[in-house]
Amino acid sequence: MKNSITTLLLASLLITFGCKQGEETASESTSETTEVPSGGQENVVDATSNPNIVQTAVGSKDHTTLVTAVKAAGLVTSLSNAGPFTVFAPTNAAFDKLPAGTVEGLLKPEKKGDLENILGYHTYVGSLKAEYMQDGQEFDMVFGGKVKITKQGEKTFVNGSEIVASIETSNGIIHVIGDVLLPK
Repeated sequence: MKNSITTLLLASLLITFGCKQGEETASESTSETTEVPSGGQENVVDATSNPNIVQTAVGSKDHTTLVTAVKAAGLVTSLSNAGPFTVFAPTNAAFDKLPAGTVEGLLKPEKKGDLENILGYHTYVGSLKAEYMQDGQEFDMVFGGKVKITKQGEKTFVNGSEIVASIETSNGIIHVIGDVLLPK
């Protein structure tokens, strides 16, 4: 009988301490897995995936003004999402063609709405590949207004601005253009 009580006592101790260690391990691993990183998809860094529209633009020395404008308008998260999106991306030289002070004025916080509208006029929800665009087609852009596609031989133009390059990204396509498109 004494042996039975001793065995029962030892078994109880083993079960009690074994369960407590399991709880500590479970709570430790739970706290590690429930930690939520801050930021949205724009903060995802992945060496194996294709970059999204924003990451591609950030990596382009010819689009620093566009990237600054996208950040000022608060559109980084939107353009980093799954999409697909088509962005007609003016180069720095395209922004330089605007009247002096225009870009600086649009980057001011009180002009954020105007900047959003202009950038939205460069963005289409969906993937538009240049080779599938047809002469005379019109597309409704994110913040209103339509852009018109024209073709001249093998060249494709949007509102008269030639698409000089097209870059596929993980969430859409970027068409590099030499002019800033202004809503009509």
